[in-house]
Amino acid sequence: MIPPRRRLALLLAFHIAALLPLSAQAWWSADYKQRTKITLNTGAEGVTTAEAVSGAAVPVRLHSGNFDFIAAKPDGSDLRVLAADDKTPLKFALERFDGNNELAVLWVQVPTVAPGSDKNLVYVYAGNAKAEAKAVAEAATPVVDSGAALTLRFDRADGSVRDAGGGALTASGPVAGDPNGLIGASARFDGAQMVELQATERARAAAGAPYSLSLWARPDGAAGTLFEQGPLKLMLSGGKAVVTLGKLRFEGGELPPSAWVHLGLTLGAGKATLFVNGAQAAEADLPSGTPAIEGPLRLGADFAGLLDELQVAPVLRSSEWMKFTRASQGADAKLIATQLQHDGEAEAGEGGHGGYMGILVKNLTVDAWVVIGILGVMFVIAAWVMVVKTLLVRHTDRGNQRFIQAFRDSADVMMAGGSAQHAGSSLARLYDAGLHQLNKRSVGQAGAKPLSGASLDAVKAAIDADLVRENHKLNSAMVLLTIAISGGPFLGLLGTVVGVMITFAAIAAAGDVNVNAIAPGIAAALLATVAGLGVAIPALFGYNWLASQIKNISSDMQIFVDEFVTRVAEAYGDR
Repeated sequence: MIPPRRRLALLLAFHIAALLPLSAQAWWSADYKQRTKITLNTGAEGVTTAEAVSGAAVPVRLHSGNFDFIAAKPDGSDLRVLAADDKTPLKFALERFDGNNELAVLWVQVPTVAPGSDKNLVYVYAGNAKAEAKAVAEAATPVVDSGAALTLRFDRADGSVRDAGGGALTASGPVAGDPNGLIGASARFDGAQMVELQATERARAAAGAPYSLSLWARPDGAAGTLFEQGPLKLMLSGGKAVVTLGKLRFEGGELPPSAWVHLGLTLGAGKATLFVNGAQAAEADLPSGTPAIEGPLRLGADFAGLLDELQVAPVLRSSEWMKFTRASQGADAKLIATQLQHDGEAEAGEGGHGGYMGILVKNLTVDAWVVIGILGVMFVIAAWVMVVKTLLVRHTDRGNQRFIQAFRDSADVMMAGGSAQHAGSSLARLYDAGLHQLNKRSVGQAGAKPLSGASLDAVKAAIDADLVRENHKLNSAMVLLTIAISGGPFLGLLGTVVGVMITFAAIAAAGDVNVNAIAPGIAAALLATVAGLGVAIPALFGYNWLASQIKNISSDMQIFVDEFVTRVAEAYGDR
């Protein structure tokens, strides 16, 4: 049987162990100082999917809220992407890496996304100064959906259109670009421009063969042709998506202007299905004799707005694929969660509290550091004032107590002993001022005249002047505490507001609406307000206590002046 003391010790050890953070997950390489954990949540709390998605190309948006650009190489050449096992490298391609503005977009080839799971993980490693750039052959490897025959990304500075899958592509001309599109840069059409593309043989479908189309659009108006290939057209009419294929025409779904919307179209198994934002919007039976879809692709005829990430596939996409694609490419916060982790604190933010503050500190922006630095100086000054004033009032109060006892016990008002015998006493210094005035009038000496009323008033006025000086001495530097009390929270609030502005600006530019990416930046910005309150609250308590003590000493001095003058008038006044 275990003795009671031993059982108590074991129970205490168990509770302590339960409170400690879980041991950190193994780090892929000690040379990398940070990683961003990406979770694709297809479970009940995310975007629920009923079937696995294989070979998907998922865009990962990096910004100051989920990535430390200062620690990474300026060109992003030290980035590496690993699978959920933290061992298997994944193919990825950088579409954008802007260290100055702290924005990046990279495409990651995810082998399989399991349905109904929050364990679909991807890790983006960085922060290795010794890392070499990816080999040319590896860097040129396409990162597109495994089933796509054509993937258009409009990310080139010269406006040329490219097939991200590496296929040969001839375009009728460049297209204007918008650098802050949905996923990196997007193509902008003005309603008069049309781009014609001579695509590869794979980007076609024989009569009755399966065919799928996926694209993103942000229309400026309510009409225009988004996509056309042979007899197939995907248009916008009256604010709705319209599909025509030979004699077949059907429509569905609302496309509000100036808002990004994902459009999908599948042809196969005797059905034509239109998807809007991942949900089925319309369906029609394919008539017999449906023509083949072939020939050049035309984009943007009579269309004003933006287009991005257009995919053509000679396969029949499922509704689950459409749902996942819309959520992953649109950065749905329910699906994609990101978290910045530093070496040695990977699990602290997941299972314990030890790493929270460290994560927040690492996400502080420069303006927040400036504000916190100023607040730190204010705190030091406020603490110094409180310590010095506390010592002063305590020393003064003790000296006053000793002096007033000696003053009241003395039979002769002029023999109580001054500041020489009662160091630190403000009453003793006032007493010295009174004696000085009495000695100037030879009070107490042989042949001295009694003090008149006017003389007593002059003595009291002189002592009152010293009383004012003593009050100034006691209250000196107290204004620094009032500055800390009133200015600290406002400075902290300024740092928080600027930090939140920077966070939202970075997220807007990156197009990442993931709350898990937003949270670290906002939480870090709130540290400035915490710092402001950390300065103001102690200063408030200290100021109120010191003010009450100084008020008591000031009252004692006023009472002493009246008492001293009264005793002098009684002993040496003109009767």
